[in-house]
Amino acid sequence: LTALRELALLWTADRVEDALAAYRRDHDIVESWPARERVVVAVSGGPETPTLIRRGARIAQRPGGGELLVLHVARGDGLAGAAPDALARHRAFTESLRGSWHTVIGDDVATAVLEFCRGVNANQVVLGATRRSRLAAALLPGTVPAVVRGSGDLDVLIVTHESAGQGRRALPLRGSLSQRRRALAWALGVAGPPVLTLALTPLVDQSALPTVLMLFLALTVGVALVGGVRPALVAAVSGGLLSNFFFTPPVNTFTITEPQNALAIVILVTVAVAVSAVVDLAARRTGDAARARAEADTLTALAGSVLRGADAVPAMLDQLREAFALSGVALLRRDDDERTWTVLGCAGVDVPREPDQASAAVPIQDDLVFAIKGRSLSAEDLRVVNAVGLQAQAALDRDRLRAEARQTRSERERTALRTALLAAVSHDLRTPLSGIKAGVSALIVGGQDVAPDDRSVLLGDIEQGADRLQSLIDNLLDMSRLDAGAVSPRRVPVALDEVVPRAVGHLPTEVVRLDVPESLPLVLADAGLLERALANVVENAVRHSPPGATVLVVADQLHDTIVVRVVDRGPGVPDDRKAQMFTAFQRLGDNPQAQGVGLGLAVARGFVEANGGTLEAEDTPAGGLTMVLTLPVAPAPAPVTGRIAPAAAPGVAR
Repeated sequence: LTALRELALLWTADRVEDALAAYRRDHDIVESWPARERVVVAVSGGPETPTLIRRGARIAQRPGGGELLVLHVARGDGLAGAAPDALARHRAFTESLRGSWHTVIGDDVATAVLEFCRGVNANQVVLGATRRSRLAAALLPGTVPAVVRGSGDLDVLIVTHESAGQGRRALPLRGSLSQRRRALAWALGVAGPPVLTLALTPLVDQSALPTVLMLFLALTVGVALVGGVRPALVAAVSGGLLSNFFFTPPVNTFTITEPQNALAIVILVTVAVAVSAVVDLAARRTGDAARARAEADTLTALAGSVLRGADAVPAMLDQLREAFALSGVALLRRDDDERTWTVLGCAGVDVPREPDQASAAVPIQDDLVFAIKGRSLSAEDLRVVNAVGLQAQAALDRDRLRAEARQTRSERERTALRTALLAAVSHDLRTPLSGIKAGVSALIVGGQDVAPDDRSVLLGDIEQGADRLQSLIDNLLDMSRLDAGAVSPRRVPVALDEVVPRAVGHLPTEVVRLDVPESLPLVLADAGLLERALANVVENAVRHSPPGATVLVVADQLHDTIVVRVVDRGPGVPDDRKAQMFTAFQRLGDNPQAQGVGLGLAVARGFVEANGGTLEAEDTPAGGLTMVLTLPVAPAPAPVTGRIAPAAAPGVAR
């Protein structure tokens, strides 16, 4: 009962989550309204990642149930992340703990983490303690303080680990620099050489020119590391001029008397510019490689979501929204009137319904547009969005082709059914009608001259043909009722020892033998439908039995069901054809000359299943086929309760 109660609570929480998401979307609410525990573990891919994932899994597995989401931010600004094989191992580890792995692209890790948490309606985020040294953390606060400052109502759990505070390897340079980095680089490039000159003037003399030039070269390389080649070029030129004016004899003039000093200054400027260009090129290539890898990771995750799920377009849209921290994304198709748009799929809280409502609209086809709402995307981001749009278009085309294939298959099946119906009905109608017409014609032509014996034979043929026609029409009507769902059985307790004899009463007694004990309990069924089903099954067995053979109908009780077996000694049916026997218009061997339209067993199974039973085919030992019909036993009637009146005393009137 406790487990069932927890399952019911989890089911209710899921329904509440869906209702909350719809309400937040309708009212443009961006704050987190968690209906259940949803834990986001932000990981960098370093050695501490398994520790953080385990801690998040323990939190999510607390009583009441929770959801574990592991987030890795792929730096879109060129900062290299963890190795792909390490990320693959961490993803497999997450999935083994029944969590989900998510990858997003973001220049600011803290902002990306917070936007993802609010996008998935999380209530807790788990972060690892910084791996940087105390000095580095003091000079430049990292991701953890930024997440704590912007968390708001989001609970932040900082987990320590073995790598905390031990420092980390130097990171490769950025290729796509932020405004802050560019401003800092220009400030260093413009103010750095004068400040260095002021610091060196009282400390060195004219003989220390090589040392001064090396210091200016180091400053230029540092500026290149921070902001690229342009501010480094300014630092190199200004450093060369200042070293010439203040430290090259004669000082306080731009005149250089010693050729080697002039050559040294030229070499300084040349080397500084060359090193700055090389550093800037390496940083840009590193950034391009990091962005390409981030884009590849995003597209791989999108492709995986498409391959793993049946709803390809919603999965892609949700993954795209998570990857770029968008508030809403929609795939729109222009209608035929070219003025209205149809939403083919959407994700997020603030979903644009038209391209005019979106922050950016990426055309996929002439009538297909990706509408994005939220932060502005770079050209590289839009390229990824366009690739996702092409995948969405392919998914839509695939769904359309599947629908057309299903429709074509359905049309083909209906055509085959109509063909089989026409072929079977035309044969089975023509044969009895021909017999009836021949008998009636003979009686009309012969008139009173027909001998009594011949008249009896002709009337018997006419009656037999009429019976066959009636059986065919009854089966057709029953099959149409089953297909239309118009069969409404009235299930009451029924005695099999009364129904079975009525079902086989029209057959000769020498071809059917019954073994249905009167002591069997009643079955819960509709007597009329059950009689028709038994009659069809027994007629099928008699039809395929060899001459002189007897069909056995035996009934017995098995637990709370009654099992009726119809045993014949006919040719039997291969195992791979047994299921086809119960398909409409299928005859044994699919022989057009066989008797019967192929509806008897299909109608019988339909009636039996309508009564809550089953009808299956088994092999008869020593050859033949056995039809096994099971029906539920009728519940015992409730005992009649009441008080028994006491007997009257003698002589007292009642």
